[in-house]
Amino acid sequence: MKSRIVLIATLGGQPQVVTFALDALLAQGKWVEEVAVVHLNSSRYRQAFQRLAQEFPGDRYARRVCHFRGVPVRTKNRVLDDIRNDADAAIVWQTMHELVRTVKVSGARIHLLLTGGRRMMGLLAVSAALLQLDHGDRVWHLYTPDEVRQAADEGKIMHVAPEAGVQLMQVPVAPLGAYFPSIRELAGATPQQTLVDQTRWLDAAERQRCQQVWDQLTDRQQEVLRAFAKGLDRSQTADALHITAKTVDSHKSRIATLCRAAWDMPDGEAVSYRFLERVFEPFLAGSV
Repeated sequence: MKSRIVLIATLGGQPQVVTFALDALLAQGKWVEEVAVVHLNSSRYRQAFQRLAQEFPGDRYARRVCHFRGVPVRTKNRVLDDIRNDADAAIVWQTMHELVRTVKVSGARIHLLLTGGRRMMGLLAVSAALLQLDHGDRVWHLYTPDEVRQAADEGKIMHVAPEAGVQLMQVPVAPLGAYFPSIRELAGATPQQTLVDQTRWLDAAERQRCQQVWDQLTDRQQEVLRAFAKGLDRSQTADALHITAKTVDSHKSRIATLCRAAWDMPDGEAVSYRFLERVFEPFLAGSV
């Protein structure tokens, strides 16, 4: 059974950004069952939200059920109308964490759209969400040609034909929380605490996974991994260890299998020489 898809979008004054992206996802065969838009509370943003809500009459979109909801960035006493200081940024951060956590707990896949709203809101959204995203989630940017953007300004046009040139562009991001589950504890921290603590968590998590892989290798496989950690490629490793390139491939295959398990990667995902160097070079420079 396929997981349901939730589109989380940051919303500014251009409501058509959300419908353009939603239409593009539908064209890819990704049926979105819920749309949650995170928004501030200036009059312009409220108007954009109201215009967007009109596209979901009776919680339906394109003749199918699609739940629509707004997620205002709020404190206990008010809804923010802008992000003016660190305290406001922390509220956005916490709002995004709670939203993403709730969606992930429900078992849904997230498609995160960062094009709308204040740039700072998008940066905080991806920073927060990366702690909780998984390999099946996606982060998107929407490209809209200038002429289409001008014609559709502030919701004058909410849908365009495929030939209009609007494109969803996938943002390549690493789901840190999936690779290092322990750092998901940072989801309850403030942005300032996360800046201080994330290196400690990453170091501890990576060392644990490196040790897990290392302990399962033969002596010869450890020699091969040491070579990779020094930045040697396939042929350089073969020359340095006086073995064939085919033997290097065999050892790398075993190392890659163990790394996928340790870092919770999907079966068959490539484990590059660059990854092995980046992860194991500091590990092997330590106590091993």
